[in-house]
Amino acid sequence: MKTIAIIPARGHSKRLPNKNIKLLASIPLLVHSINYAKEHDFIDTIYVSTDSKDIKNIALEHGAFVIDRPRELSGDLEPTVTALKHVLESIDDAIENVILLQSTNPLRPKLLLTEAFQRYKSNTYDSLFTVSRNHQKFGTIEKGIFKPFNYSIGQRSQDLEPLYFENGLLYITKATHILNNQIITENAFPLIVDHPFVSIDIDTQEDFDLAEFMINKYNNE
Repeated sequence: MKTIAIIPARGHSKRLPNKNIKLLASIPLLVHSINYAKEHDFIDTIYVSTDSKDIKNIALEHGAFVIDRPRELSGDLEPTVTALKHVLESIDDAIENVILLQSTNPLRPKLLLTEAFQRYKSNTYDSLFTVSRNHQKFGTIEKGIFKPFNYSIGQRSQDLEPLYFENGLLYITKATHILNNQIITENAFPLIVDHPFVSIDIDTQEDFDLAEFMINKYNNE
């Protein structure tokens, strides 16, 4: 039974055109996730799911296998799990674990996936995903009035009740659950990540500029 990595990468992006092949530190955005997967010997095969010939060619050039994604599974509102499920249904190998690496999260701590996979394998989890602590004060605005959500007016940020957000760095799920349209299962383990890379999720040019700043900063340290 194999462990595979899947990198979904659609060809059209409204807010940042061609973002998956846009060069980040002289490398196409998509390739950062391919290269990260290559660093881990417990990954048997790397698949890129795409509807784009340009992305397909770049993925093949960098050692990934490509699954051509149908147009009906490539819309803006299509959930990620359908792309993962389509990959599993398109290959003949017996797959046990699926590692989802999103191309829009190109920067990950070097040892994160190794730690995550060891945690996932050493326990009885059906899935694992990464989260980070929120330190902001949130509220709603109703009829022009601000109403605090996770704090009381005057409360210090360091005294907030811990809340966490799904940062998108990586997901690990048993293939059987992907086939049942689940990435995060009921007994999923939330792996806490405290690192500046959790702020990088590329949808806009501003996000891309921040990623360039981050990658240059950490490459020079």
